[in-house]
Amino acid sequence: MRPSVLMLAGWLAITPLIISCASGPSASAPAAVATPVASTPTGTATVPAKAAVAPDYIIGPGDTLQVFVWRNPELTVTVPVRPDGKISTPLVEDMVAVGKTAPQLARDMEGVLGEYVRSPKVNIIVTTAASAFSLVKVVGQVAHPQALPYREGMTVLDAVLEVGGLGQFASGNRARIVRTVNGKETVIHLKLADLMNSGDTHENIPLKAGDVLVVPQSIF
Repeated sequence: MRPSVLMLAGWLAITPLIISCASGPSASAPAAVATPVASTPTGTATVPAKAAVAPDYIIGPGDTLQVFVWRNPELTVTVPVRPDGKISTPLVEDMVAVGKTAPQLARDMEGVLGEYVRSPKVNIIVTTAASAFSLVKVVGQVAHPQALPYREGMTVLDAVLEVGGLGQFASGNRARIVRTVNGKETVIHLKLADLMNSGDTHENIPLKAGDVLVVPQSIF
């Protein structure tokens, strides 16, 4: 065989190797990295809601309660307080809620649940305060006298603004809050005119559920 033919045969023999190397992965190409995917347990964890009232709030008909039973999501429910003053939850039927604070009701429910659940821990939160016990009544010389649903942190200024402000003939500095504490009625005097007209924040006191804000008429 002539030399030229031998050279051609050799070239044809190594060509596939060259092509194979050229078509392989480049040294500079980044390697593929698997992104870990976080796995989550089935179902949705239930967390306590934010309370609408203070812990010493007295529950009344029309309120909405979240009954949170720790480590027992199937027993955690949100229920209204019925007109008869009772609530019903899984394993606890017709429990009297009216007249109790949320912690008191929680302890009563733990006593019943203890027959079915080992060492139950109950947390009750008033998510909506809509009973007559929770209303803040604003009466007298204001634009729109009315009863307002109480909420945690509510102040005198909040209430006055919600009823449209003081009326034309209001004697703001003779206003008063009538509050019942432990069955006894107390009166807190306010200078609403100074609060509304001069921004005297010392008069912007916190309200409590059941307060009655009275704004008298000016004496001419």
